[in-house]
Amino acid sequence: MSKLKAGILGGTGMVGQRFISILENHPWFEVTTIAASERSAGKTYEEAVGDRWKMDTPMPEAVKKIVVMNVNEVEKVAAGVDFVFSAVDMTKEEIKAIEEAYAKTETPVVSNNSAHRWTPDVPMVVPEINPEHMKVIDFQKKRLGTTRGFIAVKPNCSIQSYAPVLTAWKEFEPYEVVVSTYQAISGAGKTFKDWPEMVGNIIPYIGGEEEKSEKEPLRIWGTLEDGVIKPATSPVITSQCIRVPVLNGHTASVFVKFKKKPTKEQLIEKLVTFSGEPQRLGLPSAPKQFIRYLEEDNRPQVQLDVNYENGMGVSVGRLREDTVYDWKFVGLSHNTLRGAAGGAVLCAELLKAMGYIEAK
Repeated sequence: MSKLKAGILGGTGMVGQRFISILENHPWFEVTTIAASERSAGKTYEEAVGDRWKMDTPMPEAVKKIVVMNVNEVEKVAAGVDFVFSAVDMTKEEIKAIEEAYAKTETPVVSNNSAHRWTPDVPMVVPEINPEHMKVIDFQKKRLGTTRGFIAVKPNCSIQSYAPVLTAWKEFEPYEVVVSTYQAISGAGKTFKDWPEMVGNIIPYIGGEEEKSEKEPLRIWGTLEDGVIKPATSPVITSQCIRVPVLNGHTASVFVKFKKKPTKEQLIEKLVTFSGEPQRLGLPSAPKQFIRYLEEDNRPQVQLDVNYENGMGVSVGRLREDTVYDWKFVGLSHNTLRGAAGGAVLCAELLKAMGYIEAK
């Protein structure tokens, strides 16, 4: 099988770099085109990135000599690819416009950005949780006037550490949730070298993050009605989001009230047996076991657990009864793998398996 040609929009930034490193040996997709801002256009990828390569692994040889294109030359970029991943660094309105422009060239756009997360006919998907939302694409295409072009997005990185857990417990009817997330600096596109003031520091504010943490799970749990995704109304979530001196890995401390009263054994059993379409289909990036439960009192820990299932799984621990809420737990997910580029690659794999992404 010949690989599908993937383009990376915003390929020189941290998430773009993560896309490039993840796709290095991908069995289905090959990076053939990289687009970025005008200042990078015309340089080789190696020259454009220079000393700003932020991944732990070396820059893949296959991309070093690719000449970076201007992301704003939409028709030109789209001509050489079957679909694109979007990680552009622009204003929300600019991102909305440029992603729609690519979709209108009949190029599917799988976006890491937040700009289209609340566009009613754009699916926002965690493939294990709401793959059926991809069907809204058929309505979106009618609006855009396209036959194969569309936009699909993945949700915010921090909700991956608790939304899958609450999904696994759906039958016990969680109705009230308090969550505090402790978020890594790579979520802001930074390393400690870029952000020395984060060493030994905590910042109790991340712009826009609390609203995303409270609202985005409800859209993921929503239903497709009349050609749009209608968000769920329950459970009610309240959150605080804190930046901590960790490079990769978002940790969540979560308290839950249930309408039905599960036992600890029932809750753990639902976690470890939870799986979805990616596992059934055997998608290349899918974790074999999506959620694992750790019995030790001091787990999950970033240093020990963030790379579980190549960074695509969720680790849960410290599940115990609470004196005010019913149960509490700690969750951990990798924010730039499961939470960002890896989650988008898994979405693209699901879209290919469903027939939405194919060769032009």
